[in-house]
Amino acid sequence: MQMGQKLRTALRGPPVFRDGSKFRLNRLLEGHKDGVWHVVADSSRNVCASASADQTARVWSLETGACLATYMGHTGSVNCVAISQHCTVDNSDGCGPAAGLILATASGDESTHIWRVPSNNAPLEHSSEEEEDHHGGGGDPNNLLGMEQSCYKYTNEKACGHRIRVPLTKLTGHRAPVSCCEWLAGGQQMVTASWDRSANVWDVEKGEVVNMLTGHDSELNHCSTHAHHKLLLTSSKDSTFRVWDFRESIQSVAVFQGHQDSVTSAVFHSDYRIVSSSDDATVKIWDLRSMRTPLADIRLSSPANRIAVSKSAGVIAVPMDNRHVRVYDLHGNRLPRMPNRRCHERMVTCCAWMDEQPSNNLLTAGFDRMVAAWKVNTSTS
Repeated sequence: MQMGQKLRTALRGPPVFRDGSKFRLNRLLEGHKDGVWHVVADSSRNVCASASADQTARVWSLETGACLATYMGHTGSVNCVAISQHCTVDNSDGCGPAAGLILATASGDESTHIWRVPSNNAPLEHSSEEEEDHHGGGGDPNNLLGMEQSCYKYTNEKACGHRIRVPLTKLTGHRAPVSCCEWLAGGQQMVTASWDRSANVWDVEKGEVVNMLTGHDSELNHCSTHAHHKLLLTSSKDSTFRVWDFRESIQSVAVFQGHQDSVTSAVFHSDYRIVSSSDDATVKIWDLRSMRTPLADIRLSSPANRIAVSKSAGVIAVPMDNRHVRVYDLHGNRLPRMPNRRCHERMVTCCAWMDEQPSNNLLTAGFDRMVAAWKVNTSTS
């Protein structure tokens, strides 16, 4: 599906929020001024981070729903956010759950920024009224292209948490919007995917490209990494995804052509299991050792966006253009008694699991400007 079609789908009228026995809405995180492209969670801290077309990223407490920090350093849509699992936790007095958190954000301004959340006892940064008025995005979702948008003004300083404008590091080198970013195992390197048809592997401390990955015939939508090995996936509008293997001194790459339209995401579930989603309205489950045909082929009623796979429960959350979220097991079976009701008012762009959290274990984000926290019963009985 082309971007214009996606945005028309995203602007359909609102449905009603309802709870089901297996899918309960617990909290809404509101504050972004434009659609939310991406959400990611840190279960150990009970926080999440969101990336928005309003040119900001936000860090949220899932316990209180408060915005703990807002990153305002980009000049284009923020398309993706990634949380480092290798940062030092600040346990000093007065510090909140996000203190010391290190994040990366990929943007339509063709850059990726690495930034840190300060401790809660650090003073909130104040800005002039003029700075506030001239930062941010208006209502144009096409801001993914990195264009300057009409401004908005924060009316409540505390609602933004810490305001962060200066990154620790800027990663520049792409020649088009950066669609996605992800940390590699170990935390010293990062991969970014771009509409310039390439992915870059970076030495984050030096801010240098150590490997440029080329070969896709069209823009890259997504990249993801293995939790424990130097393996990564890139997904492209050319209807393929690629598996890049850096475990040996000689890098290898495998190309997979199982979809009929743009591949919106591909993620690892285990050492050998991969799940991919596409604008062809399918989700496919693969075994890396035998990729000629998928293990399961899930057919949907609408194009799928950035999926998430629960490592502990072995289930897939599928956000779709038609505002639905569906949950399936790794055999392609839809979980029973899932309510056939919509949970967002616009296109759902992304999901994230929080396997260690008993109260909120699934996050969804959409172009209704909201992040929703859900309790999903993933049992199949």
